[in-house]
Amino acid sequence: MTETIKILMIDDHPMIIEGYQNTLQFTKKETQELLIDIANNCDEAVTYMDKSIKQERPYDILFVDISLPPSSDGSMNSGEDLAEYARKVLPEAKIVILTMFNESFRIHNIIKNINPEGFLIKSDLTSSELASAFQAVLNNPPFYSGTVNSHIRKAISSDIVIDEKNRKILHLLSQGVKTKNLATHLDISLSAVEKRKKQLKELFFVEDGQDETLLNEARKKGFV
Repeated sequence: MTETIKILMIDDHPMIIEGYQNTLQFTKKETQELLIDIANNCDEAVTYMDKSIKQERPYDILFVDISLPPSSDGSMNSGEDLAEYARKVLPEAKIVILTMFNESFRIHNIIKNINPEGFLIKSDLTSSELASAFQAVLNNPPFYSGTVNSHIRKAISSDIVIDEKNRKILHLLSQGVKTKNLATHLDISLSAVEKRKKQLKELFFVEDGQDETLLNEARKKGFV
């Protein structure tokens, strides 16, 4: 018996989508028929999703690239926002996140906010891994690529507990944001930022008080 699988692929690079498509069509099981729609941005993706609901033929699986141009109305800024929208309107659909980002903070955030059935880092991706991920996500999710798993393992094995704001401080510092500008990014006062940085330096046993040393220690533990 043939199983029809409805797929929406969202990526703003046509060549990449073509590669994904060819891989899945080439490696699918004989009993699987794949119906693939392609969206190159947030607006197209929302249109496809809404249409699939209206026609009562919702998608079974979505491949979502995180780096997408924002939607025309400004309500969505990335694939992350799109995946959160998909979670609401297509609760049965499996979501596979694809991204070039491999910073711990982004990975942690995506797992916390979206909890995807598949999570692949593009630089890890081979056609055989994509094929394995596809079948695993359909039958036995989740499927996380090696880089994602090692970040999760590092964070779990570390006995340091860091809340969301402190993770964000580390992330922003690693992006080169100056301390005096952290307050505006985090919506807290500069003295609150200073206090949190002091706590972080104590947590990571930073003796010299340098931000760079803090970031190096945080990287070793998988927080950046």
